[in-house]
This record gives sequence, C-alpha cells and structure tokens, in this order.
Amino acid sequence: MSLKNAKLVPEEVLKAADPIFPQIEEWFKSWEEASAPDKTLMKMVHQACGWQHNPKLNEWICADVDSLMLFMEWQETLAKNGWNDIYTDYRQFENEASNVMKKKLYESAVLYANQNK
Repeated sequence: MSLKNAKLVPEEVLKAADPIFPQIEEWFKSWEEASAPDKTLMKMVHQACGWQHNPKLNEWICADVDSLMLFMEWQETLAKNGWNDIYTDYRQFENEASNVMKKKLYESAVLYANQNK
C-alpha cells in the first residue's frame, strides 16, 4: 500500500503501522462510500477528539447548543450499545435510535451551513 503524504508521518509510526496497513486501507475504503450523515458524524467525532480541526463544524456545534446536546446523546446511545473505545469505528454500534439522531444532526448541519454561506 502506498500512503498519501507518507513524508508527513514519522518513520517510526510508519514502521509500527506496517503490519496492519491492509486493515488501515480497508478502514479508509469503508468511508469512501459512507453516507453523508455518516461522514458528518465521523468529522464530529474527529473534531471532538481533536484529531482533525474543522472550523465550520466547530462554529456550528458551538452556535447550536441543541445539536451539541444531540451529539452527546448520540454518543451516549452508542455507548449503551457497546461503543467504549473512541478508536473503534462507531458504525457497528448503531441502532434505530442512533440513526434517527444521526439524521437530525446531519440535517441540522446542512441547514446551518446553508444559512451561513
């Protein structure tokens, strides 16, 4: 596997990840065809963890307390379903209730983005 921007990754990290490159590649591919709501929630999780900064998403979630609370409730629902490791893909812990929340969060994000162009 060739890693995009590998020169930005420390050599010791690349060496440590080498044995699991196929799993890493599989994870990235699983997100390529993910739905827009799933990608939005993934970005929200990454923002909350500090892994990837997204200024527009951060602006929305800080301005819309109801959406922030819904995001927290969504995480709580997943936790009740067994999601207890932030490094584990949340999608396997979803259920009908979390999917309803995910849809509402996505709709709220789109509405906010369209109103703040």
